[in-house]
Amino acid sequence: MTGGRLRKMYYGQWGVNVLNFNKSRIMNFFTKHLFCLSLIFILIPFNAFSAHTDLIEVVYVSQEQFRKPALSNLDTIPKDDGLQGALLAIQDNNTTGKFTGHNFVLIEKKWPESSVSDADIHTFIENKSLLVAALDDNALARIKPLAAAQSALIMDVVSRADSFRQQGCGDHLFHIAPSRAMRADALAQYLLKKRWRRWFLVLGPTDEDKLFAQALRRAAKRFGSTIVTEKTWVHDYDARRTAQGEVPVFTQGVDYDVLVVADEQGLFGEYLSYRTWKPRPVIGTQGLVPTAWHRTHEQWGAVQIQNRFKAQSGRRMTEKDYAAYLAIRSYGEAIIRTGSGDPEQIKAYLLGDQFTLQGYKGKPLSFRSWNGQLRQPVLLAAARSMVATAPIAGFLHPVTELDTLGYDHRETQCDE
Repeated sequence: MTGGRLRKMYYGQWGVNVLNFNKSRIMNFFTKHLFCLSLIFILIPFNAFSAHTDLIEVVYVSQEQFRKPALSNLDTIPKDDGLQGALLAIQDNNTTGKFTGHNFVLIEKKWPESSVSDADIHTFIENKSLLVAALDDNALARIKPLAAAQSALIMDVVSRADSFRQQGCGDHLFHIAPSRAMRADALAQYLLKKRWRRWFLVLGPTDEDKLFAQALRRAAKRFGSTIVTEKTWVHDYDARRTAQGEVPVFTQGVDYDVLVVADEQGLFGEYLSYRTWKPRPVIGTQGLVPTAWHRTHEQWGAVQIQNRFKAQSGRRMTEKDYAAYLAIRSYGEAIIRTGSGDPEQIKAYLLGDQFTLQGYKGKPLSFRSWNGQLRQPVLLAAARSMVATAPIAGFLHPVTELDTLGYDHRETQCDE
């Protein structure tokens, strides 16, 4: 046996004399590591190892959306729109909940298609205290006072109505989706950055279109833009066959920088681009769109949740899925942080300064204490690309730049 091989056997791989490795060094090694392990057990809360588990039931209330068929069939509405986002949030809550003694369960309910009485709604809610409402404005207005009467919290994930954020506020009602005012302000900030200050406003005939047009007028005034002309699209024939001839006539004779569209049901807005009398960009409900979530969004960790959602559901995450996800994650964050399932403690935490939520949009999300609206960036996206994220850099606010979108505290009639 050569001297080199003998030295390797004697000293071991790292040059330690294994034959003379004394007991004191062994004891020091284990003492240090046992001390570190003891610190870990002390720092982890006791209930992380508790055998007791609290059952947290969240009721997801949805309804069938009866909408006039849009002119394009390319983007169909999934039957489980919103529900898949809620299921993903339940899964994420339970990932942490298994260490803190909480088991989150989702109960799905369908809002009755026929008219319902107050007694029916009470039975429908089943005395549950944590609700996620994917309901239209009329149904939300019905369920709001009855849920408040039993001290239940509601996370609204659908309504864009400014009226719920400005006058009809409730201290038990939280809004996840950006309001129409927030969306309009996001567009106005970007247009001001691009120096497109002269707007041609085109709105549809529905009540929703009129409400969004109202938000756009407010945003134009707020950020120093001008609506040079405003027209209502009243043609009730198929725009797919007539747009090439009608749109140029409809938009001629006006000097403007950008065509702003209010067509929430998509009845005509898609057929304005490339057909206007002057070559101008289209923004609003079509063209460049303000949204809480978009399939092309990949920054700030968004690509991970996009992939996780697609692996679970087999499709892309929609704006409604994203809102339902944030709603149940908000409940989970509050319950795990406070250690309580009491609605009053959950509400106090959600409206307090300590609450923040990861929303995969570059800024921590929080709730406005005066109207329950979730502060969040608004994505500005085209069909296949992200364009910008509002608030746009340079728009400042004494509290947070996120409050440059939508109604600020001094602009609302709600009280904290």
